[in-house]
Amino acid sequence: MNKFQTIGRNPIWLTVPALAVLLVVFSVPLIQLFLTSLNVPAFSLANYQAFFSRPAYLRVLFQTVEISVVATAICLIIGYPMAYLMVACSKQLRMTLIALVIIPYLTSGLVRTYAWIAILGDRGLINNLFLSLGIIFSPLPLIYNRAAVYIGMVHIMLPMMILPLVSSMIGVDKSLVAAARSMGARPFTAFWRVFLPLTLPGIRSGCLLVFVVCLGFYITPAALGGLGDAMLSNFISSQMATSFNFAPAATASFILLAVAVVVLSFVGLDLAGTPAGGAKPGWKSYFGRLIVSHRLKRYFDKIGTRRRASQWAAGLYRAEDPRRLAKVAGFVFIVLVLFYLLFPEIVVVVMSFGAGSFLEFPPSGLSLQWYRNFFGDPSWNGAALTSVQIGIVVALLATFVGTIAAYGLGRVQPRVSGLLNMVILTPITIPVIVVGIAAYLGLSDFGLIGSKAGIVLAHSLGAISYVVVIVSATLTNFDRRLEQAAMSMRAGPARAFWRVTLPLIRPGIIGGAFFAFLHSFDEVVITSLVSGFAIRTLPLKMWENIRNQIDPTIAAVASLLMLLPVLWLVILYFAWWRAQPSARVLDQTMATNPGDA
Repeated sequence: MNKFQTIGRNPIWLTVPALAVLLVVFSVPLIQLFLTSLNVPAFSLANYQAFFSRPAYLRVLFQTVEISVVATAICLIIGYPMAYLMVACSKQLRMTLIALVIIPYLTSGLVRTYAWIAILGDRGLINNLFLSLGIIFSPLPLIYNRAAVYIGMVHIMLPMMILPLVSSMIGVDKSLVAAARSMGARPFTAFWRVFLPLTLPGIRSGCLLVFVVCLGFYITPAALGGLGDAMLSNFISSQMATSFNFAPAATASFILLAVAVVVLSFVGLDLAGTPAGGAKPGWKSYFGRLIVSHRLKRYFDKIGTRRRASQWAAGLYRAEDPRRLAKVAGFVFIVLVLFYLLFPEIVVVVMSFGAGSFLEFPPSGLSLQWYRNFFGDPSWNGAALTSVQIGIVVALLATFVGTIAAYGLGRVQPRVSGLLNMVILTPITIPVIVVGIAAYLGLSDFGLIGSKAGIVLAHSLGAISYVVVIVSATLTNFDRRLEQAAMSMRAGPARAFWRVTLPLIRPGIIGGAFFAFLHSFDEVVITSLVSGFAIRTLPLKMWENIRNQIDPTIAAVASLLMLLPVLWLVILYFAWWRAQPSARVLDQTMATNPGDA
């Protein structure tokens, strides 16, 4: 009991399990990876010189950055107006739209990539439709090119852009825009001068998340792109698969990591919930100058002030324009974006019930043959069982370690908390291929390559980070006075946590656990590196079949996997709904009868 009280007085110790997993499986191997790239003990830059001296390697590097930048820009161009329109809707409609955006976000990236293969392929939906209508006489080259890569990547990353933007826009005080309008500013001027600058933190977070994740893309470029669309992650993977020389892969990994670190250091990323006002001054001043800049612009603004004032006065008592055209345009835009996000998944579900010997849309007949094939084939259901077993263990481990780490981080000094947050969240803020290479090197030192324990530890790196983010966000709304009141009534730290804190943060813990399970269940890149040849998870089985042959059974598997995000939302909703009455009862009890606490 005294030991637990000591830990309660020094909450930083609660982060030790998370830091230990990170240190053993990721941090120390990452240092070894860096030393390998330097040819230790010779300590030379020969590997880096060899990389930058080969035009093919440089082309892949620049191509990786180019694809990531373009995909990020497309996501921002589509995501910002989508988020703006979502925030403008009523609260109930907004929550529905957010749920519709979250469902594809939580759906397996491998499933969504496969959906685009089924749509864009030579025998896919679009080509079959055009051939049947007589518009074309041979399949169009819609796949295995750069455009297909962008379509697939934007489809996967667009929700990750929309959600931070929605969060940022909801926090904007709408009275500021109304005040600008009341002073004669036109709608676009009020938006450009007031609303847009206030949403820059959301733009920053969304662009950084999308760009860094795109840097590590592996599956989508390999499945939808051609030989000329390979990214650096594909190069690293091929080096690991075909060469016994670890140095080139280590060098390419650190070059990719350097690109991500430079961008993160320049702009900054906060996943721990720092308020929007905490944006870096350099970033804010730069965009402030970009948006509200230059004396010349202010000069012309002054010239137009009288004209705008007269126009505002003339229209002050004029009947308000309902702007039906703008509303219709907004409605059409929302429908098109949701169609882009959801239609590929609908296509896969419909095709999974086809009665033919190959995938077709619409199916010529309805049948459950591919579902029977999945449940009756040991290679498929065995891989699914392995994924479920690993996912459950990862969820349990990550939930326990991540929850106590988040609890400890919320009770230490802000500077220490910020530093530890940055360390713990590293696995989800750098390209996943780098995490996979480091995990491979670390697990190989313990002889865990090709074992379930090794896969669990490798998956736990990202899973712990996600749990820390979700539980920390839940703890920010937790009133610590309730816990202090319980402890003032002679309740120990353990009892106060169990009886007061835990019931109130239970929805966050449940959400973090299920998110950790989804992260493990969907993992392909890291699993392909650390699983060896002995263990095959369901995503690995799907990826092998996509590369070698389009087995229609994959459509049935993909349809089943689409149920996971829906199940996650249902579980999270009921966990939150059940937590609300208990939270209100606890607050009323503490307020009216504190002696019973």
